[in-house]
Amino acid sequence: MAKKRSLSVLKRIRQNRRRYLRNKARKERLKNAIKELKKITNKEEALKLFPRVQSIIDKAVKVGIIHKNKAARIKSKLAEYIASLS
Repeated sequence: MAKKRSLSVLKRIRQNRRRYLRNKARKERLKNAIKELKKITNKEEALKLFPRVQSIIDKAVKVGIIHKNKAARIKSKLAEYIASLS
């Protein structure tokens, strides 16, 4: 027979599930924004979208989805990509 779980354990399970789903949604939003920017071939459009993508990246750092150094790398690579567009 399975051991009965305490109320605090059940609460922890609920909290972890909610946090997992919230983090997953944030990570998907981040990845989609990056993909959307990389799909653009027009420099002007990319420059318009870039601040929004940067904001999404910064928010992901703020809530702990990605590390600040990774965010800096991503933004640097995206800026490099935009500069390479003609």
